[in-house]
Amino acid sequence: MTEQITDQDMELSSGIAAFEAKQFSRAAGLLSPLAEAGDPEAQYRVAIMAQNGLGMVENPLLAFSYMKAAAESGLGIAQHGLGFMYMEGECTEQDPKRALAWFRKAAEQGLAGSQTTLAMMYEEGRGVDKDPEEARKWYHMAGFDEK
Repeated sequence: MTEQITDQDMELSSGIAAFEAKQFSRAAGLLSPLAEAGDPEAQYRVAIMAQNGLGMVENPLLAFSYMKAAAESGLGIAQHGLGFMYMEGECTEQDPKRALAWFRKAAEQGLAGSQTTLAMMYEEGRGVDKDPEEARKWYHMAGFDEK
């Protein structure tokens, strides 16, 4: 079976390249239609741009909507991003319990940043009861020796 590269794949690759090169206006133009069509990678990047006003007018509602859609599709980095939105109250109401749930989903996919954040939340009792043992577990999974 041969892999066929579609126009959509090319636009996604070009959009991601523009995003990574900080050419946000170009990235927004390429990725917005793909995000609207439901592509999680595009949704994640458009959410970041909308959240921070990069290449487009700041739009917290659009940022939250796309970050949530990408997170719900299983994209780990978007799950981390949504957890951060809930933890900090950015683009949505602050909700440490929801933040914890989304960080856990990302951490379970192996994202060290999410594992570390989860460990700190357990260590500090943020959104959850303090649990030093659970904190140690997540720190260890994130690659930290003894904390």
